[in-house]
Amino acid sequence: MVGVKKRGPTMSDFFQPGVITTLHHLKKMNLERIEMELEFYSRYNPIALVLPSLYSELKEKALKTIVSEIKRVKYINQVIITLGKAEQKEFDHARDFFSVLPQETIIVWNDGPRVQSLYDTLNKNDISAGEDGKGRSTWMAFGYVLASEKSDVIALHDCDILNYDLEFLARLVYPVVNPNLGYEFCKGYYARVTNKMHGRVTRLFVTPLIRSLERLLGYLPFLVYLDSFRYPLAGEFSMIADLVRINRIPWDWGLEVGVLSEVFRNCSLRRICQVDLTENYEHKHQELSPDDPSRGLLRMSTDITKNLFRNLASEGVDLSESLLKTLKATYLRTAQEAITKYHDDAAINGLDFDRHEEGVAVDTFTKGIELASKAFVEDPLSIPLIPNWSRVTSAIPDFLERLKNAVDDDNT
Repeated sequence: MVGVKKRGPTMSDFFQPGVITTLHHLKKMNLERIEMELEFYSRYNPIALVLPSLYSELKEKALKTIVSEIKRVKYINQVIITLGKAEQKEFDHARDFFSVLPQETIIVWNDGPRVQSLYDTLNKNDISAGEDGKGRSTWMAFGYVLASEKSDVIALHDCDILNYDLEFLARLVYPVVNPNLGYEFCKGYYARVTNKMHGRVTRLFVTPLIRSLERLLGYLPFLVYLDSFRYPLAGEFSMIADLVRINRIPWDWGLEVGVLSEVFRNCSLRRICQVDLTENYEHKHQELSPDDPSRGLLRMSTDITKNLFRNLASEGVDLSESLLKTLKATYLRTAQEAITKYHDDAAINGLDFDRHEEGVAVDTFTKGIELASKAFVEDPLSIPLIPNWSRVTSAIPDFLERLKNAVDDDNT
């Protein structure tokens, strides 16, 4: 793809960076071999692929490429598209758009009257699925997979990946589908480099924030675990369906960190891994929006921080007002040190690097920490988490059946 540099023949190193297993990209993959293995293993561990998509993404080149690649995959049992921001005629178009897929393909129409009535049912039973967004759409798709009882492994990836290919998907599902490896959760990671470094929220925010918390709080297994992930905000993961049933997830921008937090609680570290998915990764970039807390990377950093605070509090950590003020100063220093490291890394690799732009991003993320701290002090329990499916079926025993019927009716 134009503008994306390939890493070349040396590929990745084999360093194991933390408390979870890292599966590297050490040589050119024999795709035919791994797909043959996946076809065999998927007989016993059938796979559902969940695709969270806005209707607007159907017009983009990325999703068209993704669909053309998935058409060639023989080991996927179900494809579940969870569609957002779509009216009736747009849903009809989406059904036509995805009809080329040979797998059992289902669209969860989140804006449709049938699914909306299910959200109303939840609210009437004092179960909030939160506001419209990727987290809620993903949660509803997971519910459909559980209701259909046809797949034992669930994989998820975004629909805006510009350099998607079959190797990407195979590497994502292989660690969980192969029973000889024994993993229950696999997180994807990748490089994000063109003529410059991308991934600002991970590079300049999440990693410096976690390491600042480690400085202030000392050794905490939860923070060590989070710091083991090379790209904690990657939107790609696979897991066994049993985890989907018991995990809670946020409905806001804290989805990725929230998923990792729930996996930490519900899964042995020996059953968790991360895998290098591709030589490079390119997708659409979010705006920084430094003056608008309701959108862009400022909103994202605020939501992620609130979710992180909530999980630390649930681990018994006392996040006092004075500690949160100190955290802001510690983060700022740590992030500024990170800018210097990335500048030097860019220099030796001949990449463009704008220190002012990086500094503005850090200032914006600092503002996000300040907003999250204020919200947390005012109401520590306000951070949104959707209840897990076990609680839903306990409160409304036939809810999954209702969900399956509603979605199936939309698709027929």
